[in-house]
Amino acid sequence: MKLLEGKTALVTGAARGIGKALALRFAAEGANIAFTDLVIDENGKATENEIAALGVKVKAYASNAADFEQTQEVVKEVVADFGRVDILVNNAGITKDGLMMRMTEAQWDAVITVNLKSAFNFIKAVLPVMMKQRSGSIINMASVVGVHGNAGQANYASSKAGLIALAKSIAQEVGSRGIRANAIAPGFIETAMTAALPEAVREEWCKKIPLRRGGRPEDIADVATFLASDMSSYVTGQVIQVDGGMNM
Repeated sequence: MKLLEGKTALVTGAARGIGKALALRFAAEGANIAFTDLVIDENGKATENEIAALGVKVKAYASNAADFEQTQEVVKEVVADFGRVDILVNNAGITKDGLMMRMTEAQWDAVITVNLKSAFNFIKAVLPVMMKQRSGSIINMASVVGVHGNAGQANYASSKAGLIALAKSIAQEVGSRGIRANAIAPGFIETAMTAALPEAVREEWCKKIPLRRGGRPEDIADVATFLASDMSSYVTGQVIQVDGGMNM
């Protein structure tokens, strides 16, 4: 039997990148997939088709994760379409980097709202469903900078630290109802965003990593699958750094 057979996963920001890798891995393990993105464009449709090819039920939803009302409505749609939500991955996120001296209020607000408030929105919407089921796994996609900070990313680091604290708090609130909440803190992951960095910058990053390479989205998906499955039934309130040993 596959690890996630019969479960339904809701993954935010999953049309591409790490979110897409998670959705594909969950589907390969038998989960039905509901995923959101701000706009379901060609990338979103392509992701939907790739997941469908794995033989599971899938539906993409256009939704602004940072909008509370939209989130309430999209979760209602997911429950109507799939009947349940067993796994929630809060993956939607943006960056607007800059040193604090130059960072604008708009840059701060945008990152905190998209990265952190969106997780509040979705957790708030799915908790009644999970509490009725008396089961569920919530996974917040944080970052190593949320653990250790990073110059030039005060807004991003703060949002990711918030996701870690949010997971720990939710784990304490609803553990008695069979619901678990954890966070994953990726390090330097090979995505379209990091591929655009100068080669010298990429090489410097790798020198700081004991495994001497960047991670792959699939590395994150492996850990997320563990946390989503019953294999981690006694794991909650934890933050797992997936960073090749960069920040021990």
